[in-house]
Amino acid sequence: MAENKVFIFDTTLRDGEQVPGCKLNTPEKIALALELESLGVDIIEAGFPISSPGDFESVEQISKVITEATVCALSRAVKKDIETAAHALKYAKRPRIHTGIGTSDYHIKSKFNATREEIIERAIQAVTWARNFTDDVEFYAEDAGRAENAYLAKVIEAVIKAGATTVNIPDTTGYCLPHQYGEKIAYLINNVSNIDKAVISCHCHNDLGLATANSIAGVMNGARQIECTINGLGERAGNTSLEEVVMILKQHKHLGLYTDVNSKGLNPLSRLVSDTMRMPVQPNKAIVGANAFSHSSGIHQDGFLKDALTYEIIDPEEVGAEQSKIVLTARSGRSALAHRFQKLGFQFNRNDIDVLYESFLKVADSKKEVKDEDLQVLANHYQPQPQVA
Repeated sequence: MAENKVFIFDTTLRDGEQVPGCKLNTPEKIALALELESLGVDIIEAGFPISSPGDFESVEQISKVITEATVCALSRAVKKDIETAAHALKYAKRPRIHTGIGTSDYHIKSKFNATREEIIERAIQAVTWARNFTDDVEFYAEDAGRAENAYLAKVIEAVIKAGATTVNIPDTTGYCLPHQYGEKIAYLINNVSNIDKAVISCHCHNDLGLATANSIAGVMNGARQIECTINGLGERAGNTSLEEVVMILKQHKHLGLYTDVNSKGLNPLSRLVSDTMRMPVQPNKAIVGANAFSHSSGIHQDGFLKDALTYEIIDPEEVGAEQSKIVLTARSGRSALAHRFQKLGFQFNRNDIDVLYESFLKVADSKKEVKDEDLQVLANHYQPQPQVA
């Protein structure tokens, strides 16, 4: 069964923090790291130690308090970066160094002014340096989404031979379509001779809104780690959303894949991250948005009131959300209105509701949402109609 586990690599504290305005101080990072460990993530990417003294301190302090999860530090394929990452991780119970280099021709030629052969040499050297400090080394092949598959396979085979235990295949620019990304993972499994000695990881960005779909395509084709963030935070349009991939794997049991994340902690942690990073969650965000379990259309409300499964595939309690909401608007129907009156303690029959509904629509057309106090006014002014014999 273990081979069907998908490891959750959370990078909220590193890639998520790269969102403008979302900078965290060390105490905030420590608090969130502890919550991430409690949630059940397997790896916490705590920061990029070489980038600043503050980030170094955050990785070091997180390493001291995390007891179960692996603590990971990012580096470039530079000796000083790797040594600094190792130093920041010296207190970690389960340290991981995450190092790598660009593998697409865009990066090789424009960013590094190098040849493909030189990049492979630098990749091998980086992994070799990292293995001097820990047996848990992850290599990222930056911009793998746009790298030629045959060349990418050569890089991956070389770094695994050098000692990489996880190989990260990032769609750094969010370019891939799901079938393309899935095929890339399958190509590596079929063409890298030593691929069985490493875990393949998906690190997808959301520039085209496909990060979650690409990550799922990746694990369906053999990857067994997903790199993600709470609320999908991250560089530019964001990263793969942790809550989305966790619940997709939980809902689609036929895939035979699972994570160790406690889904009931998803909404509470989403709110904590939002508050701490001062970054609101869009209301229509899957799983954790304010409207994720709200119903305002009359057709939807009627079906939901008859059987929640008609319009909800997830029980709100399963993800730590508040109970489903019936929101009354001008698009709501009689069923929702009768339900809400009943909740308020009024016992109206069908004729009453038909009359009240006309008054309700007048109020609803003038407001975005009809509140309980509005219904109280309607009920208090309502004169029951005499029954026709």
